[in-house]
Amino acid sequence: MLRSIFFPLIIFISLASCHRNVQPRPAETINKNTGTKMESIKITSTAFNDGSAIPSRHKCDGTDASPALDWTAVPDQAKTLALICDDPDAPAGTWVHWVLFNLPASTKNLAEGVPGQETLASGAKQGKNSFGKIGYNGPCPPKGSVHRYFFKLYALDTVLDLAPGATKDQLTRAMDGHVLAEGQLMGRFQH
Repeated sequence: MLRSIFFPLIIFISLASCHRNVQPRPAETINKNTGTKMESIKITSTAFNDGSAIPSRHKCDGTDASPALDWTAVPDQAKTLALICDDPDAPAGTWVHWVLFNLPASTKNLAEGVPGQETLASGAKQGKNSFGKIGYNGPCPPKGSVHRYFFKLYALDTVLDLAPGATKDQLTRAMDGHVLAEGQLMGRFQH
């Protein structure tokens, strides 16, 4: 009787000790058109690290300047890039802070303070955010809880047929089936 109790226990302990240093594999993003694993773009900023606080100069009552962003690992076959910054923690639902698209795929970064104009010197177009404005508008949450701001970059296999002032919803519909790789950087802010 004792043998029938302890034998399974010894096997369980042995197996658990063999696997304790195994790290979980990251979730893979699958391209829904090809069924293959989607590449991941690495996004960084000199203003803040992933998961850390966004400096006050980038908020709505600071200088309201977009943060500098850098990225690597854009696939060679990409033709354009698109960027969406939004806050899923807003009381009324996801609040969009920035919509940018048709940025040439050869672009490696955006400098701090991208001007709030419909078309940039690179030919990139900017859409309308939830403030009803073109370009970037920074964190402006109500006092209280911490909000998360996701800067999501997408590498696309096409130039999008969208006019400046497009919304996030219009952009995501236009991108459907054209995303080759994506990445994100998340910053936090609290009043």
